Amino acid sequence: MESTRMPALFIGHGSPMNAIEDNEFSRGWAAAARDLPRPTAILCISAHWETRGCYATAGEKPRTIHDFGGFPRTLYEVQYPAPGQPELAERLAKLAPDANIQPSHDWGLDHGTWSVLRRMFPQADIPVVQLSLDRAQDAAFHYRLGRQLDALRDEGVLIVGSGNLVHNLRLMVWEDAAFDWAVEFDAQARDWMLAGQHQPLIEYEKLGHSAALAINSAEHYLPLLYILGLKRPEDSIAFFNEKLWGGSLSMRCVRIG
Repeated sequence: MESTRMPALFIGHGSPMNAIEDNEFSRGWAAAARDLPRPTAILCISAHWETRGCYATAGEKPRTIHDFGGFPRTLYEVQYPAPGQPELAERLAKLAPDANIQPSHDWGLDHGTWSVLRRMFPQADIPVVQLSLDRAQDAAFHYRLGRQLDALRDEGVLIVGSGNLVHNLRLMVWEDAAFDWAVEFDAQARDWMLAGQHQPLIEYEKLGHSAALAINSAEHYLPLLYILGLKRPEDSIAFFNEKLWGGSLSMRCVRIG
């Protein structure tokens, strides 16, 4: 019998405009989706839901959250009406009891989730649950929590971390460019991932100047640790959208399995 084990993805999501622009990044996400089995559900860990304590969306019809400012009206009109799946939120709590994951009926799908999924699964007909980033916890917690959710892959659930490996908006320039420190950290992280060396990436605060600039406030980096935590020894690892843009933004995406 063929396994239903799903790959897991980290998506470098970049600007919300990627939700409506036809560009190399949005095309890369769509191509990645075409190479996947159809998921039974999608679990997304987005950089844009930071909490104290850990929460999972538990509504039947999660709302589309436009959590940004200064963009064209067209972007605010986008809706991603995917159904929720309260049973999956309950399953998360059972798989990771130490994380004390609580149901949330207030949050919905923020742009870290829907800007990517509308390009990958434009029909919005696959149930989606979001898991928050508990910022009271250290990086090792996020990695371990990813590992605890591994059984979901055997149940056909696509787990997606959405953020950016390099993300420093304070230093960003609006042009096709890449700072040396951003290139350095992006390449070093890639090499560690290929070698299966996750500990340096978990202990990123020890990595020096380039990492400090690249990871900055860390919310865009932490979703990557969930995906690395899901990697089994037999899983392959591959990359797509391997580009730095704006000087300080890595659009690198990672596929496990």
